[in-house]
Amino acid sequence: MYENLSPQDAAKYAAGKAAVERFAHDGALLGLGSGTTSAWFVRALGEKVAEGLKVVGVPTSTSTRDLALSLGIPLVDLNELAEQGLKLEVTVDGPDEIDHEGDMIKGGGACLLWERIVAEASEKMVCIADNSKLKDKLGAFPLPIEVIPYAWKATRNSVRELLVDLGYSEEVPLILREREGGVVVTDSGNYIIDAHLGELRDKVLLDTNLNWIAGVVENGLFSGIAHEVIFANPGGEVEVVDLSHRVTARVPDWRNGR
Repeated sequence: MYENLSPQDAAKYAAGKAAVERFAHDGALLGLGSGTTSAWFVRALGEKVAEGLKVVGVPTSTSTRDLALSLGIPLVDLNELAEQGLKLEVTVDGPDEIDHEGDMIKGGGACLLWERIVAEASEKMVCIADNSKLKDKLGAFPLPIEVIPYAWKATRNSVRELLVDLGYSEEVPLILREREGGVVVTDSGNYIIDAHLGELRDKVLLDTNLNWIAGVVENGLFSGIAHEVIFANPGGEVEVVDLSHRVTARVPDWRNGR
């Protein structure tokens, strides 16, 4: 169906299609990630829905919602599932970077808050990625930090103080994200500060402590969240990496039993 794809898009589509084959069955409740890789998963899922597959999705952004609806994928509000005591079976989402431990930087598309909420409302979170996203160390991609607009500069100062305490330079750029001459506003009405850390150290400490800062809503370091990763290359070869042994950084102990 998709001809003349770039090598990277071909790899993303292969990863997304593999996730559909593994997890999309009749009656499945699925979290639909955001970003370019996740969009290929949603497209692959749409193909199966067009063939008669019966699934229901929960989108992690308005852009994913619009894509899913355009492909005829039925959606449900996460609140409706919560009221019924139901959880999503699996959320499939992509990273901006991922390391060999399965820790990720997410939020390049400014959807990190919804992505984390949906992931934690799922029995399982699966990361899909082309091989170019695999890094020995996280941090070349700036770490997104979602903050409320009120007093965001004061919040940024507090973030800087934390980073210095954790051994980062006082000169680390903490840049308010802008696009087309205006401040980027998330689907929840917040701002994004991009922390150009260069290389992440003490990932668990960073992940857990950033969200203690008043004004910080969420950060894009998803440590220990993924239960497995599906990597693909442009030739369509797929590798599945099991991460069920990993312990998440910020959820209570009763969730860490996996």
